[in-house]
Amino acid sequence: MGQKVQSYADEQQLASLGHKGELKRQFSPLSMLGLAFAILNSWTALSASLSLALPSGGSTSVVWGLITAGICNLCLAASLAEFLSAYPTAGGQYHWVAVISPKRWVPLLSWITGWINVSGWIALVASGGLLGSQLILGVISMMHPSYSPQRWHQFLIYIGYNIFAFIVNAFLNSSLAYVNKAAITWSILGFVVISITVLACASPNYSSGEFVFRHFINETGWPDGIAWLLGLLQGGLGLTGYDAVAHMIEEIPNASVEGPKIMIYCVGIGAFTGFVFLVSLLFVAGDIDQVIASPAGPLLQILYNATRSHAGAICLLLFPLICLLFATTSIMTTSSRMTYAFARDGGLPRSKFFAKVHSRLRLPLNALYLTTGLVIIFGCIFLGSSSAFNAIISASVVALGISYAIPVAINCLQGRKKLPPRPFVLPSAFAWFANLIGIAYVIVTTVLFVFPPDLPVTGSNMNYCVVAFSIIIIISTIQWFVDGRKHFTGPRHDIGLEVLEAVNTNGENDSGSKDAVKETAVSK
Repeated sequence: MGQKVQSYADEQQLASLGHKGELKRQFSPLSMLGLAFAILNSWTALSASLSLALPSGGSTSVVWGLITAGICNLCLAASLAEFLSAYPTAGGQYHWVAVISPKRWVPLLSWITGWINVSGWIALVASGGLLGSQLILGVISMMHPSYSPQRWHQFLIYIGYNIFAFIVNAFLNSSLAYVNKAAITWSILGFVVISITVLACASPNYSSGEFVFRHFINETGWPDGIAWLLGLLQGGLGLTGYDAVAHMIEEIPNASVEGPKIMIYCVGIGAFTGFVFLVSLLFVAGDIDQVIASPAGPLLQILYNATRSHAGAICLLLFPLICLLFATTSIMTTSSRMTYAFARDGGLPRSKFFAKVHSRLRLPLNALYLTTGLVIIFGCIFLGSSSAFNAIISASVVALGISYAIPVAINCLQGRKKLPPRPFVLPSAFAWFANLIGIAYVIVTTVLFVFPPDLPVTGSNMNYCVVAFSIIIIISTIQWFVDGRKHFTGPRHDIGLEVLEAVNTNGENDSGSKDAVKETAVSK
């Protein structure tokens, strides 16, 4: 009875935001935390991307860069959690922008935010397959030193990761809650097993505390300060994607209460486990120059240096490899829901097609097809240019960061007075601090992450992130003038009364639960 009452309350709240609940609320708070943590996958993403930070600041960038990114992303997550509590809808950022912006600017600002967010998530799907394929090629390189990796080798592994994710999402939707619980269990297990194993095997030959916390390396050609800031990309990559909770919010019960907690918890857990894991790796790293230059990749080389065993290092690497399978699956789930939500409000070409929910599978299958198709196209681009593919990945981090900052900035410009009463409210003084820190972090990293990683700049090492991001802006601008300005008005509210009536009718048919629903809705 209690679950049914809560379900009616959730659907009534969603209806008041203008949408009919079509997705099954099958995720418990733990399984949703598992999905969010699988997407951040912080300790795995951070360790698999050590090559970003080690040449650009060394261990000081790895450790203190993560702490900096962790604090700033916690501030952003807490800021967005207030919006999620007030407006628990899968649209997330573009919906929040619409309800707090001046009326004349609602369509344009919501459109821009929606396109940036959709593009960022579709591009982020590619990251799991990319990192996974790099780790697998590292294993082959370690076992066969004469092996010469080819782009098409990595492309096939990348495609395998994404086809696996598509199959799980399309045909095992009812099992996703269990997959997410398995993801967080496997991730925490891997974190514990690898940390203990490498520390035990390397004993007593540890690196010094001076090396772990203060050793600085600059192989970029940039001035030292700029080089260290460029190393923040590693922390940014390992702690991005927590708005997944918003885009999946229509699939958990008691959304306005549980959603904000999950959003903050996943960032906190990610930052903590990432810090402990990276410090453990640095203590057993051995010759850091060898680690940076290793064809096997920094992570696998560190595991080998600690265990002195090819078999042992590869066995430990299985944990992050499977974590990346979970991550790719979870990111694809979220991306399809974000695409579905934006299409539901008319933000995409052929929106009605991509907003359809499969009647039997109870999922937005067409949006899932779109996500998978574009990710495969990104892989084809990689066959022609590795720089172009890496630019797409960098653009996803930049795009998601900008989509986080836009609603927070608009709310601050209006004195933080636009959000209605809600279950989750930050204390006023801390709220201003968190909002401003989050906005400042996004501004700084958006500028930094389009810098070339090395000097002098050549065609091969140029950062094409700004080009990829510009393509997103150009396509969305053209679509705005072709269709958006005529038909897009922001998140739709016109079906709200009809859906509310249907929800209330269901409530009346349930032996008095309508009054309980009303009480629950009012308490929210």
